Amino acid sequence: MSYDDPFQMQRELRYGAPVCDQILIGRQFTIGYSWYFRQAKWTLEIINRERELINEVTLQDRMDNFRADVRIPKRFRAGLKAYRGSGFDRGHLVASANQDLVRTQNSETFLLSNMSPQVPGLNRQGWRDLECAIRDLDARPDILETYVLTCPVFYFNRSVETIGQDDKEYGIDVPIPHAFMKSVLAENDKGKLHLWTFEMPNEKLEHDLGHYLVKTYDAEQIVGGRFWDRVAGGDMHRAKGGVDDWIEPMWDT
Repeated sequence: MSYDDPFQMQRELRYGAPVCDQILIGRQFTIGYSWYFRQAKWTLEIINRERELINEVTLQDRMDNFRADVRIPKRFRAGLKAYRGSGFDRGHLVASANQDLVRTQNSETFLLSNMSPQVPGLNRQGWRDLECAIRDLDARPDILETYVLTCPVFYFNRSVETIGQDDKEYGIDVPIPHAFMKSVLAENDKGKLHLWTFEMPNEKLEHDLGHYLVKTYDAEQIVGGRFWDRVAGGDMHRAKGGVDDWIEPMWDT
């Protein structure tokens, strides 16, 4: 066993993750970075925020300290100027509200490696609603842990626009995703795994969350990587090949 293998050290990676160019280990989540797209290929987190501690600590305020991630080579990383005046939000992939027990933990969610250009109508409404729904799911007494894999999506049959400019004033340009995936794997107190995967276009949403549920196998093909590949057995095969029902009532919108 390699003692510097993140798949052995980071518990959010226990069920696997897609391939990427660079793995960025955080205190409570992991980023799989794409040098080609100058942003994360995926993020993986456990939503369970140590529920037994929440009544004993003061939840931290949102830090809002957006900044570049210096672990990434400069020629491949986004800077703040690329977003300035672009009309796009710095959209969290791992939500700030999921990581608010410790200041340092919350601060890490504001690294630009955890951001993608998002249309404000998505970031501030439908995307936020999905994040809240996942936290509601995790708060159920029968749910032990909730894992969330988030991926920016680029479609091969559509042109890709960018923000920023590849010059000295703005630094690297950043491609704008066409859509975003969230694959949610929840483990209940009986050991059963529930799986839901969402595909949301990078635009203001017009439907409730259930409209954006997709087959996980289809999502894997679009993103170009296997989800939850360390889970074995026919149950996961069936879950990936279908669209599971909501766990009521937390997934109502």
